[in-house]
Amino acid sequence: MYKTTIGLEIHAELKTESKMFCSCKNDPDEKTPNLNICPICLAHPGVLPTINKKAVESIVKVGLALNGKIGNPSKFDRKNYFYPDLPKGYQISQYDEPFVVGGSLNGVKLTRIHLEEDTARLQHGADGKSSYVDYNRAGLPLMELVTDPDIKSADEAYDFAKELQLILRYLGVSDADMEKGQMRVEPNISVSKTDKLGDKVELKNINSFSAVKNAIAYEVDRQINALEAGEKIKQETRGWDDVKMETFSQRTKENAHDYRYLPEPDLPPVEISADILESLKIEIPELPAEKRRRFVAEYGLNESQASILAADRYLAAYFEEANSEKEKATPQLIFNYITSDLLSLVNSAGLGITESKISPAHLASLVDLAESGTLNSRKAKDLLKRMWDTGLSTEEILSQEDITQIGDEGVLMETILRIIDDNPKAVEDYKKGKEVSLKFLIGKAMAELKGRGNPELLKKLFLEHLTK
Repeated sequence: MYKTTIGLEIHAELKTESKMFCSCKNDPDEKTPNLNICPICLAHPGVLPTINKKAVESIVKVGLALNGKIGNPSKFDRKNYFYPDLPKGYQISQYDEPFVVGGSLNGVKLTRIHLEEDTARLQHGADGKSSYVDYNRAGLPLMELVTDPDIKSADEAYDFAKELQLILRYLGVSDADMEKGQMRVEPNISVSKTDKLGDKVELKNINSFSAVKNAIAYEVDRQINALEAGEKIKQETRGWDDVKMETFSQRTKENAHDYRYLPEPDLPPVEISADILESLKIEIPELPAEKRRRFVAEYGLNESQASILAADRYLAAYFEEANSEKEKATPQLIFNYITSDLLSLVNSAGLGITESKISPAHLASLVDLAESGTLNSRKAKDLLKRMWDTGLSTEEILSQEDITQIGDEGVLMETILRIIDDNPKAVEDYKKGKEVSLKFLIGKAMAELKGRGNPELLKKLFLEHLTK
């Protein structure tokens, strides 16, 4: 039986106005190559970097949210290596005195969280013979989180990365969009038959959650098969091929001494005052795990429903505001209308929940009418669509055209008696035991009432009259 041991290194680009060490615009989506660049991020001789305060505050907030110890002081270091996307020939990063030490997430211990600069982006020509370097990304502030080797499976790694992405978004420090390369996951994997760790293999720059799971699962199987065949696992860096669904060798894995870390001489150590730390703590919102627990306890949702809402802090806020505005509606019914009918309209329009044409208060009013039976389900859904199309409230639409459900027994009985008189054969068939005839009579009544009859009440009244 083989034991799998996994540690994760996760990079996330931070949301700041400018780059990490210069005033160039931080815009990873810029399509024009080499637009947001200057002598500092191009590493011209003699230029001096300056520290982006917002980036430092962002990484400290992440550390506080994950219960890490904030390094005081912290310092920047030079990580020396050559690659065409690295203009300096070294990367300004952190080594032995990072901003955050320790912490935990999903029961996984964290080793450190540090701050560094991102590299440029290489673009390879269609001819396969040329490559281009776009320096727009060079120097963007980049967070790196390193876990202890506490993870035992691909599923655990997947869950960890998903939860971290949520937390970064809740904190507002990164969009962490993996498809755009704003968050990259690098698993370190080893398998062994003993408690002693085997030689580890690093999977580089995994850029989707499904790929995280698939790449780890493949690599675990690859290493086990190699060991079973008597081969030795070599310490290396491997890539993931999403088409072939397999890992492939890239280069021999470096050790820390290969990078010749040395203190960055152009940047001073950073100390964070107690007042600043306290103000950053105050800015930390309710985090996803806490929100999920509260939604179950406070609103009676199940864990799956709470997770759906907590996966988008804006959706969760919409749900809570709608609940604060409702009178009769249950949280469960509000959840149903939001996650099915409303989100269907929002997604079809290519919008986010914050851009919804229906306010939480207006949705709550609609669901109140559905809960009370004033509107049947079909009419409520139709009204929701009209609210979306017109921007009007439920009250405004109902004042223009009465589409409320009829629950007055006297009014319903008048219709029922007419339907019975006009359909003697259906009445006779029902009395002979044909249940389908009752549905036929109810349908006739609903048609005459233009869909406004309360179907349950109609059934009750029909049965009372037909069984006399």
